[in-house]
Amino acid sequence: MVAEIVAIGTELLMGQIVNTDAQYLSRRLQSLGISVYYHTTVGDNPQRLRDTLSLALSRSDIVVTTGGLGPTQDDLSKETAAALMGLPMVYDEASWRAIQDYFGKIGRVCPLTNRKQALFPAGSTILPNACGTAPGCMIERDGKTVIQLPGPPHEMADMFERQVYPRLAARMGGCIASRYVRIYGMGESQVAQLCADYIEGSSDGVTVAPYCQTGECQLRVSSKADSEHEALSRIAPVVDAICARLGESVYAVTDTSEGSMEEAAGHALTERGLTVATAESCTGGLVAARLVNYPGISAALGEAHVTYANEAKIKYCGVKPETLQKYGAVSEQTAREMAEGLRARSGADIAVATTGIAGPGGGTKDKPVGLVYVACASAQGTQAVRLTLHGDRQRVRELAALRALDMVRRAAVASGK
Repeated sequence: MVAEIVAIGTELLMGQIVNTDAQYLSRRLQSLGISVYYHTTVGDNPQRLRDTLSLALSRSDIVVTTGGLGPTQDDLSKETAAALMGLPMVYDEASWRAIQDYFGKIGRVCPLTNRKQALFPAGSTILPNACGTAPGCMIERDGKTVIQLPGPPHEMADMFERQVYPRLAARMGGCIASRYVRIYGMGESQVAQLCADYIEGSSDGVTVAPYCQTGECQLRVSSKADSEHEALSRIAPVVDAICARLGESVYAVTDTSEGSMEEAAGHALTERGLTVATAESCTGGLVAARLVNYPGISAALGEAHVTYANEAKIKYCGVKPETLQKYGAVSEQTAREMAEGLRARSGADIAVATTGIAGPGGGTKDKPVGLVYVACASAQGTQAVRLTLHGDRQRVRELAALRALDMVRRAAVASGK
């Protein structure tokens, strides 16, 4: 089966929001063995929307739309699909009551304009919205299927997982399951070389494919079977073998391509009951901010400091003035003293520090833009690394923060707790 994803909304075309719905839907459709050939974005214009849906229906078996299900006059997703498929719009009382109940739960009066959201193409399967006011629907006619979902990502994902995915899985008679091996500290070419036997050929119906991300890479391990359980049972030994081969460079194995180093670091800390403190110069609080993305990090992150000025490094981290004078703020010696001093003063199990030149200015011949030192102090001692990073200011900061988080993760794992 071939699918097309049509994102509806002028705000998408204007760049006001990012279309994360298409990424999510492509991944989930692929897991069912449904090929996505096209992504299309169209504004809230009746004629352009009609032309877009007409083209999508002419070349795809399944058309998934997001957005255009609101109560205003320019929300025409259902009406346009119904017209193209020769279906009248009909009113659903149960949907109208659900919309009114939702407004009651959030303490607001339901406007009458929202009654428009209770109109559906005749004969369609109504998909109630547990997270908002806009129900979706599935229309099946003449061998074509149109699945209409709300635009807000949390509403769309909840509706798809609960109501659409099971229906499509039953239709496809099987599924593709995947696991993602997330790798840091080893380049893509080295990973490909070490895992060439898995990447170049399938093993027992299991395929392995490499992907790159900023500062890291991952291997997607997939298998198709009659059930998810069967597919995962085929994948498991391959994932285990890859992890054994790549060793400590593997920082997580996830069931989606969405995973992060801060999750791995946060989990390593909280699972072992460890605390951490941060002192950041060039990263400007990015390490702490990424740790805060992890739910429950309050149990581990006691304090965080942005120590741009030398005086701040002295005051909060206990860096010696003579160290700064002799070696400079951007040096291994300073990074070490920042981490060790903060750990001693905060009482944290682990302290991590960053200092460097993120650019675009401030570099010299001896200390160019992109030079960063990261140090991590723990009961096992202090480790410091020298990084020579390339790219704009934001990329340098992101890569430095990634290394800092990995050092925290490794220190937590090495604690033995």
